[in-house]
Amino acid sequence: MGSMFRSEEVSLVQLFLPTAAAYTCVSQLGELGLVEFRDLNASVSAFQRRFVVDVRRCEELEKIFTFLQEEVWRAGLTLPQPEAGLPAPPPRDLLRIQEETDRLAQELREVRKNHQTLRARLHELQLHTAVLGQGQGAQLAATHTDGPSERTPLLQSPGGPHQDLRVKASLPRG
Repeated sequence: MGSMFRSEEVSLVQLFLPTAAAYTCVSQLGELGLVEFRDLNASVSAFQRRFVVDVRRCEELEKIFTFLQEEVWRAGLTLPQPEAGLPAPPPRDLLRIQEETDRLAQELREVRKNHQTLRARLHELQLHTAVLGQGQGAQLAATHTDGPSERTPLLQSPGGPHQDLRVKASLPRG
């Protein structure tokens, strides 16, 4: 593999590639790591360039991969180191990769949103439980002195409050 020192001998060449073969040729040259590309259209704005859509797609993929990587780290997991010299995916696979990473990122965003919602709801419920616990503590102190206990039913039984009383009446025989 070559180095990028100024003292190393270099050659300046100009390649004319057909559009259909440009991606494959540039990716293979880039994998070699021996080529430096110069922009011969520096005066053309970024929005007027021919491959601006592809560059934007790659930038979006980079953002998504960064997001996925951060979520993996946040979960306490580690990613294996990528193999050295992985080839660039063919253009037809790039669309599939983009769709899959978009789907994964969207699912992960939904999971994160649901997790945050659940944590907020749990905190809310814990606050309600604490308030109810404090209210019951004051109520229990009052009921020990003058009222029914916590186990006393709130509703009366269907037979009325005196259904268990048995009255023995003895009538005089006459």
